[in-house]
Amino acid sequence: MSFHREKQSVTADELLQAFAGGLEIHLSCCTITGVLDINRLFDTGQNFNTDKLDLAEMPKCKTITFHQPVVFDKCLFEENTVFTAPWAEPDSISVVFEKDVIFNSSHFMGQARFRNAVFQGVASFDGCTFEGVATFKNATISLDAKFRTTVFKGYSLFGNARFESSARFANTHFVKGANFAETKFLGQTDFGGVYSSSRAIPVYDSIFFARRRYGDDESFWRFVKQTTLDAGYYQLAGECFYNERCASLRRKLHGIGYENLSTPRRILRLLAGLRLLPELVFGKLLFGYGERPVRVLVAAVMLILVCALLYAKKGMLIYAGTAQKHSFIQGLYFSTVTFTTLGYGDLHPAREGFCRFLAMFEAVSGGCLIALFVVCLAKRFSRG
Repeated sequence: MSFHREKQSVTADELLQAFAGGLEIHLSCCTITGVLDINRLFDTGQNFNTDKLDLAEMPKCKTITFHQPVVFDKCLFEENTVFTAPWAEPDSISVVFEKDVIFNSSHFMGQARFRNAVFQGVASFDGCTFEGVATFKNATISLDAKFRTTVFKGYSLFGNARFESSARFANTHFVKGANFAETKFLGQTDFGGVYSSSRAIPVYDSIFFARRRYGDDESFWRFVKQTTLDAGYYQLAGECFYNERCASLRRKLHGIGYENLSTPRRILRLLAGLRLLPELVFGKLLFGYGERPVRVLVAAVMLILVCALLYAKKGMLIYAGTAQKHSFIQGLYFSTVTFTTLGYGDLHPAREGFCRFLAMFEAVSGGCLIALFVVCLAKRFSRG
């Protein structure tokens, strides 16, 4: 049995009865009038037949399971669409969709609420437009989640949602901001081309990417970076830029399809990744992609101190004028003036041994580290 309509006006009451009766739902280019609220099935004042409704009642929560596939293709929902509990008791109802749920290219004029919903099949909202609040808070999507080219004109809530397979948000438009706090992305993730036309910064506290080591979070940080730049939060944009560059390095190291390769091919790809060693050492660890100037200072101090210990050894330095006792202070003094390329001339490296090579190395390293530090400061304070 199926509930099939095309290019018709369908009331919310008809749809609710079809859901309660377990009918396969397939609507194309239809207009849904009235409030499509699953809570109305439990209103004693309504005349719905719920004999076939799969309902499991627990002390604090009801679980409704729909076993049929649901397809709304290019449909218009004139009022609220609610597959969750009322706002006053948000965790009192959980809706489970066993089969695929398709809302492609549909238009939600009111709120669209799927809080605590469990999608055991594909959940596809490609090309949809949400005029009001769209909430998928605490939702679980077991298979592919598709939100490509979707427009969220109201605030969108994905907090604590769980995406167990791929999550596609490519070219999605968040008009009034989004909340991804504590969201878990366990499969492939794509935020390529996502943008926000307002200055509302997405919330991403404790967000989790299971495929972080493959660089799947790169496009997400690029999206947040651009939004924070537009809003004028330059320090936060710098942190997002750092996360984006780190994700890009991980992606280049492993490459596409790394997890599907055999062990020998994985080893070969990692060996090929040795070309990224300079970026890892200098770009990320030392330079911090221009966002970690303190790392450059720490490296400079460590280099000066290590060289000072070596210079303090007997026979490493030649004193101009009166002879002086070798000490760490003398070594520290010579190390500092060599690092900064001052060279007062009162101390010289010994002609024999490796002291001259050490002085040359420190002088070159000092010039590079000073330049890096200046670049870091310029990058951080001139971004605006």
